[in-house]
Amino acid sequence: MNTFKLKFVEFTSYFFILLFCYASVSKIMDFDNFQVQIGQSPLLSAYAGVISYGVILVEVVIVIFVSIKKLRTIGLYGSTAIMSAFTIYIFLILNYSDFVPCSCGGILESLGWTEHLFFNLFCVIIGTIAVFISERTSGYSKLSTAALLLLSNILSCLAVIFLFLSSENIIKEDNNFTRRYLMHPIVEKQNTLLDNSYYYFAGADNKNVYLGNIKFPQQILVLDSAMVIKKKMNIELDINELPYRKLETKVLGSHYYIFDGTVAMIKSGLLNHSKPETVSQNDAYFSQLAVINENNSFILRTQSSRTKDLIIASLHPDNDNNKVQLHADFLQKQSDGVFDNDGVLNVDRANGDIVYTYRYRNQFIVADSTFKVKHRLNTIDTVSTAHVKSVKLPDGKYKMEKPPLKVNGFSTVYRKLLFNQSFLKGRYESAKRWKNSKVVDVYKTDSKLYIGSLYMENRGENKVSDIIVTDQFLYAIAGNHLIQYQLTKPLLRHLK
Repeated sequence: MNTFKLKFVEFTSYFFILLFCYASVSKIMDFDNFQVQIGQSPLLSAYAGVISYGVILVEVVIVIFVSIKKLRTIGLYGSTAIMSAFTIYIFLILNYSDFVPCSCGGILESLGWTEHLFFNLFCVIIGTIAVFISERTSGYSKLSTAALLLLSNILSCLAVIFLFLSSENIIKEDNNFTRRYLMHPIVEKQNTLLDNSYYYFAGADNKNVYLGNIKFPQQILVLDSAMVIKKKMNIELDINELPYRKLETKVLGSHYYIFDGTVAMIKSGLLNHSKPETVSQNDAYFSQLAVINENNSFILRTQSSRTKDLIIASLHPDNDNNKVQLHADFLQKQSDGVFDNDGVLNVDRANGDIVYTYRYRNQFIVADSTFKVKHRLNTIDTVSTAHVKSVKLPDGKYKMEKPPLKVNGFSTVYRKLLFNQSFLKGRYESAKRWKNSKVVDVYKTDSKLYIGSLYMENRGENKVSDIIVTDQFLYAIAGNHLIQYQLTKPLLRHLK
């Protein structure tokens, strides 16, 4: 019996030597990929740099200790402790994470998570038995051995839990700029080829998606949720009426809006009538417009005639006494007030909240429909000051002196979720994946919470240029491709 026990300890020791040698060598041989996978872990990503080296170092040290007879018992304690840590890691991943990565490498990477959990528990059990046998032969009592085993295993598990909780805090609040990629947040359902590549999203609801067209600005293409073209609407507009230069369309509810801020014109009509009526003329010039509601309430991005700064304004054409109200403090100037204030204007169709995302810095503003600012929130990157350098021309206009650092691109907001395209690559992210995709970060607009990120795959040379979200779907345009994605649980559970 004593021979069997000694053989069991020897077998367990060789097993751990083989296991940790294989695991550490696999990680070293594909270290860049291992570090990227740790970086994408929702539990440990903020510490990916330290952990990627630390795990390999611990595994190598354990192998050395288990290989030396005098240190074998210490090595077995370490083996059970690290396997307990791996076990609690899997438990946390499966129960508290939207994303389930694997960083084991080699054969172990092919195991399912249930098998992986049982494998780890098996390792903990045989390691525990081997420690008891080894300590018994050394004269230590069962109580002392049990206490030391319990202490080492609890400490290793607490270390993982601490890393998980502190990593969550760093990623969500301390802006360490390590992205968390959600596990299959969207699933592609359909891909429809459009007749040209000039489309953008004019609006959407749960039944239809509406596409405007840059080249044919009087056209609205209507598709249903099955991606079947229902209607190609041609708006009756006398293009000789005004020197239109930037006609755009938007759809909200049962109304469409066609407008051009360069000539201060807004027209509106019902979707079943192709001839619009003038809603606003010469009230305000603007560079962006968003529709707050169907009662002809608009939010504009315009330019101050006095300071030349970009500012936000509200337009209520039916209010004869106070049609235009300037909200000079809405945007916060950092340098020239023009390029540093550039951004994307959105309205949450579900609740009327106004969201403005700066293009060259890590901030977005959330306000209610009365322009009361609720939050000034940050994206996860670290560019808090716009890297723009401009010169003032004799006519008072500003011109870029050199290309700026782009931070944020297209965005859309729906049911208190902001979907924001980022131009900045985070730590441990694949350059190849970035080349073939657009990265969209998702944030809550009612709290300081980063939900996670997702890849939007380009279609060859056709890059994703616009997105819009409904209760069930995310739609994307890439060249002449209109792609419909089904939203899944990691995103649906956050929609309110």
